[in-house]
Amino acid sequence: MNKLIVAIDGFAATGKSTQAKRLAKALNYTYVDTGAMYRAVTLFALEQPPEGNLDFDLLNRSLDQIQIHFEEGAEEQQTFLNGLNVSQAIRDPKINQHVSKVAAQKEVRSFLSKTQKLLGANKGVVMDGRDIGTAVFPQAECKFFLTATPEVRAMRRYQEQVQAGVDESYEAVLASVKARDEQDTTRAYAPLKKAEDALEIEVSNLTIEEVFDLLYAQVSKQLN
Repeated sequence: MNKLIVAIDGFAATGKSTQAKRLAKALNYTYVDTGAMYRAVTLFALEQPPEGNLDFDLLNRSLDQIQIHFEEGAEEQQTFLNGLNVSQAIRDPKINQHVSKVAAQKEVRSFLSKTQKLLGANKGVVMDGRDIGTAVFPQAECKFFLTATPEVRAMRRYQEQVQAGVDESYEAVLASVKARDEQDTTRAYAPLKKAEDALEIEVSNLTIEEVFDLLYAQVSKQLN
């Protein structure tokens, strides 16, 4: 059976990762969390002296010092940055506040895009992100674009953070979501947008099961 590249793009907190992981498991494909890659680079940048400040010139000169890989954990895929498990650290609110600024850097996107293309070279992958179907794999056989209202997405992110023990108000999360939307859609290089041949799914009023069924049905058409 021919293997496919499945690209799932969309706005923050639309469930891209949840659906991508489930779809990859159902297809016995490799899952690549590109969002975690950008978060890992952001963490690296914030850890450079003076710690907590973003020095983009320094970051762009230091990209060759960054190594990111994934390992399967007992329950979730684990993200490693230069040999350290940063799966929890990259979900900190401070990363949410800065990741779009880091992701807007052309050098960063070029660096990670090369890695993502290598990971998908043999197909049989599901990648979720913001430019997979437009910039990384415009030739992907299956493309999806997930969207939802900012309020719905903020509530989902807020509930996730409560479960993770992160103390941040819903209002702060909503402001962060809206700010990230603005940054993602207006950046000069590889902005967030729907690929012309992507299936757009508005998930605000859909369950996880309903969204998965739509994705799986579309992929199945390509496999048959």
